[in-house]
Amino acid sequence: MKTLHARLTLALAVSALALPVFAQSTNTPNIDAREANQQRRIDQGERSGALTPREANRLEKGEAHMDRAEDRMKADGKVTPRERMRMEHMENRESRAIRREKHDRQHDFNHDGKVDHPRMERRHRN
Repeated sequence: MKTLHARLTLALAVSALALPVFAQSTNTPNIDAREANQQRRIDQGERSGALTPREANRLEKGEAHMDRAEDRMKADGKVTPRERMRMEHMENRESRAIRREKHDRQHDFNHDGKVDHPRMERRHRN
C-alpha cells in the first residue's frame, strides 16, 4: 500500500513538473496583435497613397512570410521563447520596412498604379 501511495505521489510530482513544458502553448496574442497592426498600417498607406502598389505588394509578401514562419513555429504544438524572439525580430524588421516605404516620398495619390513624384518648387534666381 505504501509503495502504491509513493508511486502515485511520484507520478503526481512528475506531472506537476512537466506542466510548465506544456504551458508553452501556441497562443501568441502579442504577435497576432502586432501583425494586425502592421496589416492596418499597410492598408492605410495604400488608401492614402503613401504606398505605391508595388511597395504594398512587397510589404504584403513580407507579412505572408511572417505568417508562414509563425505557422511553422506553431506546428509542433508550442512556441518556445527562442521562437518568440525570432518572430519579434522579424516583426521589427517588417515594421521598419513599412515605415521606410511609407516615408520614402514615392506616392500614388491618384491610385492609378504609377508613382506620383512630389512637385518640386523651383526658385528663380535673379
